[in-house]
Amino acid sequence: MIEITLTDWQILLVKLLIILIVVPVGALVGGYVLHKEMAHMQHRLGPMYAGGWHGWAQTLADGIKFAYKEDIIPASADKRVFSLAPAVIFVPVLLLYLVIPIDQNLIVEDLDVGLFFLLAIGSVGSIGVLMAGWSSANKYALIGALRSAGQLIAYELPIVLSAAAIAMLAGTLSLVGIVEAQDWPYIVWPPGIGLALFLLFLAGAMAEMALPPFDMPVAESELITGPFTEYTGMRFIFGFFFAETAHMIAFAAIGTTLFLGGYKPIVPWEPLEVIPGVLWFFVKTSFMVFLLLWVRFSFPRLREDQLQKFAWKALIPLSLVLILATGAWILYGP
Repeated sequence: MIEITLTDWQILLVKLLIILIVVPVGALVGGYVLHKEMAHMQHRLGPMYAGGWHGWAQTLADGIKFAYKEDIIPASADKRVFSLAPAVIFVPVLLLYLVIPIDQNLIVEDLDVGLFFLLAIGSVGSIGVLMAGWSSANKYALIGALRSAGQLIAYELPIVLSAAAIAMLAGTLSLVGIVEAQDWPYIVWPPGIGLALFLLFLAGAMAEMALPPFDMPVAESELITGPFTEYTGMRFIFGFFFAETAHMIAFAAIGTTLFLGGYKPIVPWEPLEVIPGVLWFFVKTSFMVFLLLWVRFSFPRLREDQLQKFAWKALIPLSLVLILATGAWILYGP
């Protein structure tokens, strides 16, 4: 039997290569799931022809179509900033996957401050959105970018505070440590508090991704595609579509890790432990993706003032109350 010995750097490069393959493929699959779930909820067929069985190759065909589209940069745009913006948006999404534990030992890097890394790197994409809107020399793109920045600032706080409460319960910032601390998933234990934190995280995540009902930055009826109005071809794919779908899967995986027990069985029952952790993680993440899309297709878009009021007058005060409730549970709970 041939033994292969790799250095730490070689192992890291292999893991990064896997991420660079898995994320685009996952984005394609996520795009197909988006189309089909939307179609079923709205009682229509959706993709049915490309590739044969239920149009499984439709998203791949769309990607090839965009690859052949002309790459146009507006004459009055800041060309350097305009060109860099999609990379500034997409690269942080890729970096999110580096610290998400798919299984106890299946993780690119188990950082002691993994949760802090997620929260920090997840906010970098807003800079790319501002770059895209400002450099396009288009008033609709600029308005969309400013709306996006205001929304990201407002809804980042509920995500951070709900994640901080989870870190308090687990006693660690390591994502593997958070999963291992969940004898019962945090969505059900502590009773009430965990579910409220999960709903808070869900609302903040949807706003971070600008998904309906929080899609004011890319409101088609008002701003076309917001900051990405002037983008075409592969720049549009990496700045908007791939980033949106990969971000959705990343947030689903983060929600699985923080609230659903990650790669552990959904309930602490010994017969369920024979099921591989990778399978548990995949099933839970798929459920989270379904939930995000379900909410997306079920509620109408908020007005900009309603969106900001919902964050500052409802979600943020609620998150502070839940931080206090979490502290009280840790000190005085069973």
